[in-house]
Amino acid sequence: MQKKILFITGSINQTTQMEQISKELPEFDCWFSQIFVDSPIYQWLIDNTQLLDRTVVSGQFKENSEKYCREKGLKMDYKGRKQHYDLVVYCSDLIIPDRMLQTKTLWVQEGMIDEHNTVSKLIKKLKLPPYLAIGTSLNGASNICDVYCAASEGYKNRFANIGTDAHKIFVTGMPNFDNCEQYFQNDFPLHNYVLVATSDSRECFRNEDRIGFIKDCVAKAAGRQMIFKLHPNEIVERAVAEIKENTPEGTIIYTSGNLNPMIANCDEFITQYSSAVYVGMALGKKVHSYFDEAELKSQMPLQNKGTSAKNIAQVCRDFLAFSGKKEDFAKSYQYRAVSELVYQ
Repeated sequence: MQKKILFITGSINQTTQMEQISKELPEFDCWFSQIFVDSPIYQWLIDNTQLLDRTVVSGQFKENSEKYCREKGLKMDYKGRKQHYDLVVYCSDLIIPDRMLQTKTLWVQEGMIDEHNTVSKLIKKLKLPPYLAIGTSLNGASNICDVYCAASEGYKNRFANIGTDAHKIFVTGMPNFDNCEQYFQNDFPLHNYVLVATSDSRECFRNEDRIGFIKDCVAKAAGRQMIFKLHPNEIVERAVAEIKENTPEGTIIYTSGNLNPMIANCDEFITQYSSAVYVGMALGKKVHSYFDEAELKSQMPLQNKGTSAKNIAQVCRDFLAFSGKKEDFAKSYQYRAVSELVYQ
C-alpha cells in the first residue's frame, strides 16, 4: 500500500514549506493538518474564547493555512484522525500529542528561533511543557521527534546545546530561506528606501516599546524614505496609528504583501524578531535586528539554490524505507545533500 505522510502546518510560511516538501514526495499519499492539541482544556479555550486566536492553533493562522491548502488542492485531515500515518512531519515540536509519537516523526525548522532567555532556561530546568515559553525559543530543542532538519550548522549546534541529541539533527537547509537571490527579480515598484518590518510581540503576550522602536527607526533613516511592513498577526489599526503619529509625512505603510521583494529593493533593513533578517543578510543589505549580529551570521540558513525541500524529502523517503526501530534510524543514517547525490 502507498505510505501516508501527515504534514503539520501553522503560519503561511510553515504551510508553504510543507507543501514544497510534499511536492518532492509524489510517490507517497500526503495529507495536511493545522497544528493541534488533544487537550480538552485547550480545545475548550479554542472553541469558547479568543485567548488563543493569535497563536498557530487557532484564529487567522488556522484560517489562512486551511484556505491555502484548499486553494492548492491539498488533502486535509485536521488532527490526523481519518487514517493511520507512516510519518508525521512537524514544523514545531512545542506541541505534539502523545498519540502522534506512536509513528515516525520528523521536525523541520521553519524560521528564526527566539532567544534562549531566562524563562525558557527555567522551563527546561524544571522540565515543564516547552510551549509555556510563549514563543519559539524552545522550538527544535525538545528532543521529542525522531529526526530534526536544521537550516544551518549554527542552528544544529544551538538545538544540540539546548537539548536535542546532535545525532538526530541533519543540516538540510530551510525552504523559503535557501535561495534569497531570486528575490532580486521582482516587480515591486519602489527602490532606495529604509524598510522596517515590525513584529507581533505584543500579540504574543510579550512586552515591547513600539513607540521607542519607531523613533529609533526614524533616527536610523535620517530623512530617507521609509516603508513599514506590518507582521500579519498584528492588530492593524493600533500599529498603523502608532506609525503615522511618530514618523515623517510620506512614510508608506503596508499591512499585507510579500516582504521579500521589498527587502531586495531597499537600501537598509530594520527588523525586530523576524526571520526576514536572514533574507536581508543573504542579499547583502545593511540590517538591524534585536539579535546579536555574530550569532545571526553563525546561524545563517544555507543558500543552496532552493534544494532544501528536496533534501528534507530525501530524509523522509529514507526514514520511511527504514525497517528497524524508529529510534535507531538517526543513529546510523548517513545524510548527504541531494546535490551531492546527483553529482557523485
